[in-house]
Amino acid sequence: MIIEPDILAYLTDLESAVANLGDTWRPDDPAYRADVYRQTMTSLSYAYFAYFHATPEHPDWAPLWNPVYTLQPNPDDIYLQSPIRGDLTYRIAGNRGSCKILSFTTQRALSGTVDEMPRPNGHHEVDDSDLGLEPGEHFELILSARRPAGYAGKWAPIDPQAGGLMVRYRSYDWLNEVDPQLTIECLDPVPPKPRLSPEEIVARIREMAKFPGRKTRLYYPMQNGVKERVGFNRFEPVRMPGALAKQVYWPACFQFDADEALIIETDIPAHAPYWNIQLNDPYFNALEYVYRLSSSNGHYAKLSRDGKYRAVIALEDPGVPNWLDPAGYREGGIYGRWYDCDSAPVPTITRVKLNALRAYLPADTPIVTPQQRAEQLRLRVRACQRRRRW
Repeated sequence: MIIEPDILAYLTDLESAVANLGDTWRPDDPAYRADVYRQTMTSLSYAYFAYFHATPEHPDWAPLWNPVYTLQPNPDDIYLQSPIRGDLTYRIAGNRGSCKILSFTTQRALSGTVDEMPRPNGHHEVDDSDLGLEPGEHFELILSARRPAGYAGKWAPIDPQAGGLMVRYRSYDWLNEVDPQLTIECLDPVPPKPRLSPEEIVARIREMAKFPGRKTRLYYPMQNGVKERVGFNRFEPVRMPGALAKQVYWPACFQFDADEALIIETDIPAHAPYWNIQLNDPYFNALEYVYRLSSSNGHYAKLSRDGKYRAVIALEDPGVPNWLDPAGYREGGIYGRWYDCDSAPVPTITRVKLNALRAYLPADTPIVTPQQRAEQLRLRVRACQRRRRW
């Protein structure tokens, strides 16, 4: 095989991601183009892990989504992935940690690795409650298409055509919960991990170049669809095929002017083991959430005296609880989640002038001082940085 002297010859498919600018809300906006360039580099960087780090025969954890790889992660989650094969048997072992939820999801293909996601997609999932795992517990879990003969320990099925395993470390109390420590190994006899041939290396580089475009072709329509169906500042609850079966999402697209604020209001289910809310940019990336208060969850949320959750989206700190900082964006996406709850309330969004905000909030809404906000952010930064990202 002749190796091209210019590596860019193998990266021409990166332009497929830029071509998807046509599917953004403002394709002619230079700021949108720059953001999509950045998003493309994010996906290309992650794609190296996807194509060069591990194989189904030699599995290992690679980062999926986190504060760096921000293509719509839940800020409460640290995501890991490993390639697997449905005809092989795997053992996951380690400590469950004390995070709110630990979940395992298998799929036929991970997003970005194929032009069209398969349907059906071989989706199977279990979480710590399904497996009976207690915080801090050491455990072993077998994953295989069929339970091994005579095996009575913890086991979860995978589709015979499974190609990927996704793990979520979902935290509620970011500062004090401890992430799991897990290993993964293939239990079947396999040859040593081989050196890649030139042909294999080039093929994988070409796949890396396709990855950002595949990602945006999958995710842009999800956010665009919400805007097309219900417009701005209105929620559209949904359950997503291939996503967590116990989870109801409540997406919306937000829009407001610089002198305005958006008030999000919702009841909270009587039984609510986990819920959260986050802000995204117009291209389906989570907004900066280490150094910005762009998300919250049921642990950190401050409820009003009537039991409702009220959050405020505004460019500047409104001095009230539950500020959601849009990080300079005046339009983008909102994602909320009810996980394993006994109901799924639909929140409302009210658009108001920022200087009249308190007239729309309960009279006893506390004042949050700049000092209190600075301490809130300081603890958030510390909590985010202590979590595993790769």
